[in-house]
Amino acid sequence: MTDRLIHDRLHLNGEWVETEQRLEVTDPATGEVIARVSCAGEEHWEAALDAAATAAPVIAGTPARERSEMLRRAFEIMSERTEDLARLITRENGKVLADARSEITYAAEFFRWFAEEAVRVRGDFRAAPSGDKTIIVDHQPVGVSVLVTPWNFPSAMVTRKLAPAIAAGCPVVLKPASQTPLSALAVVDILTEAGVPPGVVNVVTADPPGPVVSHLLSDPRVRNLSFTGSTAVGRELLRQAADRVVRTSMELGGNAPFVVLDDADLDRTVAAAMVAKMRNGGAACTAANRFIVQQRIAEPFAEAMRVAMEELRVGPGLDDDTTLGASVSLSERDKIADLVSGAVERGAEVLTGARVPEGPGAFYAPTVLQVDAEDPLLDSEIFGPVAPITTVADDAEAIALANRGEAGLISYVCGGDVGRALGVARQLDAGMVAVNRGVISDPAAPFGGTKQSGLGREGGFEGIHEFLESRYIGVDL
Repeated sequence: MTDRLIHDRLHLNGEWVETEQRLEVTDPATGEVIARVSCAGEEHWEAALDAAATAAPVIAGTPARERSEMLRRAFEIMSERTEDLARLITRENGKVLADARSEITYAAEFFRWFAEEAVRVRGDFRAAPSGDKTIIVDHQPVGVSVLVTPWNFPSAMVTRKLAPAIAAGCPVVLKPASQTPLSALAVVDILTEAGVPPGVVNVVTADPPGPVVSHLLSDPRVRNLSFTGSTAVGRELLRQAADRVVRTSMELGGNAPFVVLDDADLDRTVAAAMVAKMRNGGAACTAANRFIVQQRIAEPFAEAMRVAMEELRVGPGLDDDTTLGASVSLSERDKIADLVSGAVERGAEVLTGARVPEGPGAFYAPTVLQVDAEDPLLDSEIFGPVAPITTVADDAEAIALANRGEAGLISYVCGGDVGRALGVARQLDAGMVAVNRGVISDPAAPFGGTKQSGLGREGGFEGIHEFLESRYIGVDL
């Protein structure tokens, strides 16, 4: 049963702590209150920092093999509980069960990947070119880290940060999204069961979140911030981090272009487009947000997308035959509706959708629009089931439009000639590019963007180094 996974208290120094102030967590498909979770006050923020600071030498001094085995056990426990954890995600987030199950599998893989990386951090030992000394480079944990995670992947964004922090030997204070704290608390419970020492992982929930994060960043014990969220909030956190020169890694907003070349295989391309657009109901920073289609294939592609979107079944995510669930909240659904309404008022052609379904719940109909290249909708991260299509003449025009704007997280390219598609991919200003695929996220690969889509990388060989400092020692041997 999912209810056995629900924790409604803070997690401080290995203990579950109850507070008077509560945060309601609701099922966005029904409006039902799932839980009332304790909210942290200033004394709890301080307690979390105290616990993390005390645990810092403990986890840093724990042999890498032991840290690795903790993470491996966490992977195994999480994998065993996939179904219950997926149902918990669906209840508080709204996504369909298929997406939630995929998220749990993805989330657990970060524990397995960084269990392996914990024991493979390489250093350097070599003679200086001048011959006067030996250069030794090793790595040490950066220290107490603040982790701030979003609502759209409430388990995976937590493990993507917690796993490398623990692998590196860093204690953390985690502030999960106020809409979806239950999945984060369930993950922390798994880590405790896996043997992570008290104080290494501390969880504070807050609504509004701004004061708690500002307080944490102002504390001299905090050495590192890892944030996933909007670019606007990321900019503000960078300003605050600058006061104490807190090290930061940030995965910020995306506005992914999906470029369709005129030699693309239509069936394969539409299949990739539907995954890129509709994974997680479109509520992903990696979601295809702008379909840039060359003239020769534009009409059949738009028609095929219309048909595919109309085949989706909208409803509560826990229903087995639902293929598109609810947005995380009514306010989030209304943002999507407002963006589409604005585009339609400016002349966008509606091929399907563009409406709020009747009845309760934070639902929005799958939507396909034909949009002019200059429409402001293409500069907005929609975060929902909306596919705007724009027609272009050639590769050069497609690349120019794809690179427009300040987001550079991920881009997509589909084409029949892989060499040509790869040539286009290498001209796209993004940290990640998918070629003839609708998803490329992988714990074994570096995840991150260019321009205002973030700083640093998560996952891959690079991920653990966001929680490590390089240390150079010069020795006269």
